[in-house]
Amino acid sequence: MALLEIKNLSVTFPTAAGVLRAVDGIDLRVDQGEILAIVGESGSGKSVSMLAVMGLLPPAAVIRADQILFNGQDMLRLSARARRKIIGKDISMIFQDPLSSLNPSFTVGFQICEVLRLHLGLSRRDAAARAIALLDAVGIPDPAARMNSFPHQMSGGQCQRVMIAMAIACKPRLLIADEPTTALDVTIQKQILDLLADLQRETGMGLIMITHDMGVVAETADRVIVQYKGRKVEEQPVLDLFSSPQQAYTRALLSALPENATGLRLPTVDTLMKGGA
Repeated sequence: MALLEIKNLSVTFPTAAGVLRAVDGIDLRVDQGEILAIVGESGSGKSVSMLAVMGLLPPAAVIRADQILFNGQDMLRLSARARRKIIGKDISMIFQDPLSSLNPSFTVGFQICEVLRLHLGLSRRDAAARAIALLDAVGIPDPAARMNSFPHQMSGGQCQRVMIAMAIACKPRLLIADEPTTALDVTIQKQILDLLADLQRETGMGLIMITHDMGVVAETADRVIVQYKGRKVEEQPVLDLFSSPQQAYTRALLSALPENATGLRLPTVDTLMKGGA
C-alpha cells in the first residue's frame, strides 16, 4: 500500500489578472522506504503541491483533489484537529529557507522541544534530552550549548541541520525535503544529502525530495517526477530518466547540466515544449 497517494490535485490562487493555476491535475505516489524526487524549474508547482498536502497554503488558495491518501486515510475528509495530529508528527517537512522558517525570537532548543512536547507529550527534561540527542545526530557540534543559540547566531548549514532535527524529531513516516541544499556550499550540500540518505535508510521512512538540481536527483532518488507549469510531464525510475528521457522538457533539463554543456545556444523551453516529445 502506498504511504502517500495523490490523485488529480489542483491548486489555484485568485489574482488581479484572473485565476492562477499553480498546480494542475497532479498524480503522485510514494511508498514506505522510497525516495521520490520532484524536479522542475522555479514556478513549476513543486513546493505548492507539497504545501497543499501539509495544509500550509494561505487561505486564498483553492485546493481540489480526487483524493489525498496518507497511510490509507483521506486527508481531505479529516477534521482540522485530526490533521494536526498527523502533520508535524507522521508527515514532516524541511523548508527551503531555514532562516525564514525558524522563529528568530526563540532559541533553537526551545523550538525543537516545542515539537516534542506538542506531538509526543514529553516532559521538559525529556524533551531537552531528546533535542540534544537530535542536534548531535544531525552533526551540530557541542549540541548542549547550541540549545541556547538563536537562529541568527548559527550558519546557514547549521540552521538547515536544525530544521532537519525538528523534522525528524517525531520519527515521521514521510519526510518532505524542499530544496534542502539551496544556498549551501558544495561541502555542506554533500553532508546534508548524506545525512538525509542515512536517516531514510535507518528509519525506513518515505522521502520526497523537491529540487531543481539534477545532480541531487541522480545521487539520491529511486524515482523521479518532472513538473512543468503545474503539470506532471514525465515519471520514471531515476536511471531510466537519465538514460532515456521521454519528454522534450526533461531533455532540456538534462542538457542544462554542466557536463552536458557544448557552448551551443539551446532553444528555449517553450520552443521545445511546442515541438513535443
